[in-house]
Amino acid sequence: MGEKRAYKPRKPGGGRKKLKPEYDAGKNLKEQMDAAVALYNSEMSLQAIADVLNLNPIKVRKLLITAGVYESNAAKKVKNTFEEYRKTQDYKTSILSTANTLKLSKASVTSYLPYKKGVYFPNTADKEKISVGAERQLRYRAVRKLRTEPTEEHLWEVVLLYAGVRFKTYSGLPFTYEIRKGRNGKYTKELWIDRRENSKSLAWSSVLLALGNIKKVGEVVERPKALSDIRGVIYIYGMFYRFGLIDVPKEVKEKKNDRGNKKQKKGREDMLEENIKFFRRL
Repeated sequence: MGEKRAYKPRKPGGGRKKLKPEYDAGKNLKEQMDAAVALYNSEMSLQAIADVLNLNPIKVRKLLITAGVYESNAAKKVKNTFEEYRKTQDYKTSILSTANTLKLSKASVTSYLPYKKGVYFPNTADKEKISVGAERQLRYRAVRKLRTEPTEEHLWEVVLLYAGVRFKTYSGLPFTYEIRKGRNGKYTKELWIDRRENSKSLAWSSVLLALGNIKKVGEVVERPKALSDIRGVIYIYGMFYRFGLIDVPKEVKEKKNDRGNKKQKKGREDMLEENIKFFRRL
């Protein structure tokens, strides 16, 4: 079939792109650690620091141990025992051995050891401060809570977590939304839709009006205007379907899937055409 193609090295930066390139566990850990140390140096208690940082006292203590500023007999004993086992054992086995020797639980031992990776942030943390996996877990829990109790508070929590996620309208057109922060650093209750250039914001009051018109969670809503005859309801309809607050007719689901299938089919056809051209050149 002709000469074999020469090996083409991968370009720098190739491969799968990160889902959240802005997420930096090390940076987040340092920010929390610096804040905890500053408060600790001002002679605040672990509980007081925990209240300020919205963490529990054990995590605060672990941050201070990681920074090297916290000392206690218990912390010193765990550290020395762990480091002794670490000379001959791997990390996980050393934790178990330390726990057995000191008659402590595994959780107690790890609470006295420095962080290896990043600190786990609470549910109220900004999205860029949590990993992709953690964000998915938060979305799952928040949606379950919303379906069980569809209140304004629960809906707002879900809406915040789904900012930047792709939705589809009644006709299957894709869109996302963003929620911006005001001058005070807090989120404004407006959803900016990216479907069209220079699109207007979607008022939170409109979203709540549509929520109030849902008769039963998970029930089929035939069309967007059945929720409310307001501007932007086509987007609210797609969001509520994704959140599981409503269901949509079978033909609407098929329409949504059909657009995705057509895109995949075109991609396969383009790839096939490229392969044919390549083999013809051989």
